[in-house]
Amino acid sequence: MHPLGPHFEQVILDSTGSSKLHVAEVIQSLWSGYGNILRIRLEGAAFESVVVKHVRLPRASSHPRGWDSDLSHNRKIKSYEVETTWYRNWSSRCGPGCRVPDFLAFETCEDEVLMVMEDLDSAGFPERLSHVEWPQIEICLVWLAEFHATFMGEKPDGLWEIGTYWHLDTRPGELDALTDKDLKHAAHAIDARLTNARHQTLVHGDAKLANFCFSENAAQVAAVDFQYVGGGCGMKDVAYFAGSCLDEHACENLESRLLDCYFTALRAALQRHQPDLDADAVITEWRELYPVAWTDFHRFLKGWSPGHWKIHSYSERLAKQVLANLKPAK
Repeated sequence: MHPLGPHFEQVILDSTGSSKLHVAEVIQSLWSGYGNILRIRLEGAAFESVVVKHVRLPRASSHPRGWDSDLSHNRKIKSYEVETTWYRNWSSRCGPGCRVPDFLAFETCEDEVLMVMEDLDSAGFPERLSHVEWPQIEICLVWLAEFHATFMGEKPDGLWEIGTYWHLDTRPGELDALTDKDLKHAAHAIDARLTNARHQTLVHGDAKLANFCFSENAAQVAAVDFQYVGGGCGMKDVAYFAGSCLDEHACENLESRLLDCYFTALRAALQRHQPDLDADAVITEWRELYPVAWTDFHRFLKGWSPGHWKIHSYSERLAKQVLANLKPAK
């Protein structure tokens, strides 16, 4: 772990009103050696701890799947710029229905970046779940619906123009590596269906189960990790979330229930946040785009890691359905 150094320590002290601090734990190391997420204990502050994201850009990165390139490095750098912009300019618009950490401070120094955020553990969201039952799935879907309704129609200024970490334009290597010729040929048409959807919002971009923090009774949830937040169709988040916590049989069996739950919550949230918007039109369009969004991620996954556990019969069936429905290229 790289030490924070006196300059960054002073930023934390000043932003929290603390008299003293110490690193309590490394919550996790950032992907490919780009730094750490730390829990910092405070003395003399209004709260006992904060979470700090300390990004230290490496001169040479080492990716566990061999996807090292200047493009990959630049994508990661931009992802931290986007996350900083998200917390500084956008996150305060998230209400209790799509809870995110409060943003306390930001600082850069040479090749290092520091973000100081509320510690969701001490704010009442200490649980991280690797397996969930329906009630936990439901509250995550409600969070996504609230998030999408809050930012419906917004231009993603300072964020990714098209959100999600697997977006086609940022992943040419994975497309080149894709051996499924039909899927490869259709990749741009699939992307176009999503990008050209009439109803656009901000998507979280990495809405997997691991990025949701639950209350002790798992009745409430907050979300973290906004490196790939940007414009897009909300179905990208919903499909990716479902795939992150359900096996192929559950994906199949719960599909209707999952979508009904999300769209019920979206309708209610749109009535509050966007009362002049035709919720029926949004729901009709997005429901049709769910298999397209699923297939978009499936395309990335088959190029990135062909043996991944998420590549299964349900994904293949949806992909075949989407490919069959695409209009022939002119």
